Amino acid sequence: MIELIVIDVDGTLTDGKIYYSNSGEEIKAFNIKDGLMIASWNRLGKKSAIITGRTSKIVDKRAKELGVTYVRQGIRDKKRELLSIVEEMKISLDEVAVIGDDMNDLSMMKLTKKTFAPKDANPFIYGFVSYPLSKRGGEGAVAEMIEILLKESNLFDKFLELWEN
Repeated sequence: MIELIVIDVDGTLTDGKIYYSNSGEEIKAFNIKDGLMIASWNRLGKKSAIITGRTSKIVDKRAKELGVTYVRQGIRDKKRELLSIVEEMKISLDEVAVIGDDMNDLSMMKLTKKTFAPKDANPFIYGFVSYPLSKRGGEGAVAEMIEILLKESNLFDKFLELWEN
């Protein structure tokens, strides 16, 4: 059963575009559906991690809002970072699902059996993805991944119960 989801940011949680204001501030847009599903995943007692190559205060803020367990930014070696988190959690790589959209996510994807990519991911990545998704990055791809995992783990009813009160 999957205990940890690992999420890339740019192109996965966002549309992959980098926006700058006139003052040079970086701006990102996050999909509310992705956020609700990440928060729900965490409320079900599961863990989540963001591992991203870029660094942004916006990512810290969004991760905190959603209760993301591990936030690792400015990471060049995503494989090493994932292995570190797995060791800290004392779980196996079979208990990890990864979603990413580009070549810098490949090293993580090669470690795990449950791999996901948004519809608009780099075409080269699809050869290493077990679940190509129908949603684009920043448009619900992470929510789609979590829904699949909940159904496969027979947790979908518990997910629904979170929202029945």
